[in-house]
Amino acid sequence: MDITIEELKDRMDKGEKLNLIDVREEYEFDEFNIGATLIPLGELPDRLDEIEAWKDQEILIHCRSGARSGRAKEYLEGEGFNNVRNVLGGMLAWQAAGY
Repeated sequence: MDITIEELKDRMDKGEKLNLIDVREEYEFDEFNIGATLIPLGELPDRLDEIEAWKDQEILIHCRSGARSGRAKEYLEGEGFNNVRNVLGGMLAWQAAGY
């Protein structure tokens, strides 16, 4: 099940420790980010070892609009990650909400 920006913001405000991955490109991350771990979508297959410990934990993935993170979610599920959630609307929705 995916996650809304409102739910993500609420959980971040509560100080929850989240496994949050940003699959945008570095220049996008540099322009605006919410503190996620940056793993661009194209690098994800080569960097699975960095998140292997999260395989049975919840992982939240975001991008600019939700499309790349949707592909990343499908990929990770195919690699055996059990609880991957896409941040619906991505950073466009986040910024539009004024967070």
